[in-house]
Amino acid sequence: MPELPEVETMRRGILAAVGSRVVDAAKIRCSRKPIDISPAPAKFRHRVRGATISALARAGKRVVIWLDTDDAIVIEPRMTGLVLVVDPPTQAHLRWRLSLTGGPIDEVLYWDRRGLGNVRLFSREEFCERFGLEKLGPDALEITADDFRTRLGSSRREIKPALLDQKAVAGIGNLYASEILHVAGIHPLRKCTAMTTRQWQALTAATHMVLEEAVRYEGSTLGDGTYRNALNEQGSYQNKHRVYNRADQACPRCSAKIKRIVQTQRSTYFCGKCQRRT
Repeated sequence: MPELPEVETMRRGILAAVGSRVVDAAKIRCSRKPIDISPAPAKFRHRVRGATISALARAGKRVVIWLDTDDAIVIEPRMTGLVLVVDPPTQAHLRWRLSLTGGPIDEVLYWDRRGLGNVRLFSREEFCERFGLEKLGPDALEITADDFRTRLGSSRREIKPALLDQKAVAGIGNLYASEILHVAGIHPLRKCTAMTTRQWQALTAATHMVLEEAVRYEGSTLGDGTYRNALNEQGSYQNKHRVYNRADQACPRCSAKIKRIVQTQRSTYFCGKCQRRT
């Protein structure tokens, strides 16, 4: 967490910054665990100052701020990072500021409670080398059934942990993998090699449906309340979860009890009746 819907919400929340000019980029003094900001602040500032934001994109679970210099500022929120345009939840965990002029947004802030995220500056060549299709799979909002089958069809892994492989498909994390498999009617323990053509198609349709729906609701703010959109407001997709974190509650489709198992040290939630293993 955050996963694709949360990061896409962050990206959309700062879209108005396109066309603005960068005045400054500053690492904010913080007594908490330092985050990785590279290159060093002085060099970072020198490269971006005076540049214009030409586009706002996303690479899997990362927000990408493209500049007219062909450099890209890549913000990776990891577990507890937020991209904001208003005052953050706390000042103590504010890590980085991009000051702007010439548009409706004066600054883009990066806040991170646990300090696991990072802010990095790449040239276009470096960006393509780091985030090209050899390193990062097709985006989950755009992936096709053929893509899924090509990238995962020969894997002997179970389908649930396989969906978390960012080299296979970019953007899906633990929460949405459980939701997607429930909608697709696929058991999380099913081996990729045992998936049928119909199941790959169902998986693709469910991936697009769940993630697009989650984006419309601006992502999921879980029990710890950490995730917020760019205006420091909660998402609401947590109210639409079908199985995630709902062990022993009724399946919304068939009313059977939702089950919880552990796969690769992560919780998986599913309905044994709607998602049969055979």
